[in-house]
Amino acid sequence: MGRLAGRVAYVTGAASGIGFACARRFAEEGAVVVGSDLNETPDWKEVAELAPASGFHVLDVTDEAAQTAAAEAIVAEHGRIDVLVTAAGIAGGGPVHLVTLADWQRVQDVNLTGTFLSAKAVLPAMLAQQSGSIITVASVEGLEGCEGGSTYNASKGGVVLLTKNLACDYGLAGIRANAICPGFIDTPMFRSVVDKLPYSDAIREQHKLGRFGRPEDIAGAAYFLASDDSAFVTGVALPVDGGYVAGHAYGVAKFFAG
Repeated sequence: MGRLAGRVAYVTGAASGIGFACARRFAEEGAVVVGSDLNETPDWKEVAELAPASGFHVLDVTDEAAQTAAAEAIVAEHGRIDVLVTAAGIAGGGPVHLVTLADWQRVQDVNLTGTFLSAKAVLPAMLAQQSGSIITVASVEGLEGCEGGSTYNASKGGVVLLTKNLACDYGLAGIRANAICPGFIDTPMFRSVVDKLPYSDAIREQHKLGRFGRPEDIAGAAYFLASDDSAFVTGVALPVDGGYVAGHAYGVAKFFAG
């Protein structure tokens, strides 16, 4: 029996990438998993086969009514919500003088407001049961700046501080809140951006382990934060980044890494 047996998890952005990897890992560990995304994916059958009671909602995370309805449907069917993972997100950025207001607003709406609405939707259930684990997906770009990252970095920095506030506000109710800050993870969104860049090797080399991350790397951290192993962990912004934010790299290490 898995370590998450008997628990119910809601994962946004669950059709691909980090969200799908988290949903699959939770199902492998015995949880009932309900996913949401703008479109359902045939791959969801992998989750449903692992956890037959699992389900999927097609919705936009910026739609408060849809988020509330999804959370209420989960509670009506399964009686509770134990874990939330907010993996829905989009890319965007550029130097500020070239960023349109529409592009700026779209990224903030999905990445930050969508996270806020996801948490808001599940909190009534978690407050009623006096327990829960909220796991937001932020980014290393929410911890430090980078060239051309203005829009995305601002949204993910907001997710980090929102998560810390959730930890402060709801800890006495038995609800934990932690942010995972991935490095550059090989997902469809990542490929749509990084594959177009002439300096992708330089980005990879900033990961001290010498590679880009995999969605399963993030799912492992999410599993830890969803499980009782992290029962005394809240308010943390956890880099899962192959050492990206450990410090600056200038190529010296290659002379003594063996």
